[in-house]
Amino acid sequence: METKTWLEKIGKTIDAKDSVGFVNFLTEDGIFRFGNQPDVKGRKAVADYAAAFFNMIKSSEHEIVNYWHPPVGGQVSDCIIWQGKVLYTRLDEKKVTVNFCNIFYMKGELIDQYLIYIDNTPLFAE
Repeated sequence: METKTWLEKIGKTIDAKDSVGFVNFLTEDGIFRFGNQPDVKGRKAVADYAAAFFNMIKSSEHEIVNYWHPPVGGQVSDCIIWQGKVLYTRLDEKKVTVNFCNIFYMKGELIDQYLIYIDNTPLFAE
């Protein structure tokens, strides 16, 4: 699958608040890190974590600003980098846009490490 289409699919799965569909992008023992939070390991734990987060927001809309899929080799294993924006609708209906950068370390067609670099402070600000 083409990288942009694949990223759009991930974004739509998250925006649908589909925690089970979301973890199907990960290896069985994949690692997920959201901002400065601790690593979460394994599909079940990541699904629970994602579901808890989804319950804290009304909705989200992910946008691809740019992406890179460097070739395999060198110092980095196969990876995909996604620069994006997410429009959150909070439970109080306030809308907040946040920039992010995701780094996916791949193992075959699945994500082995899903690292989100984001400051989501505005999402929870009063």
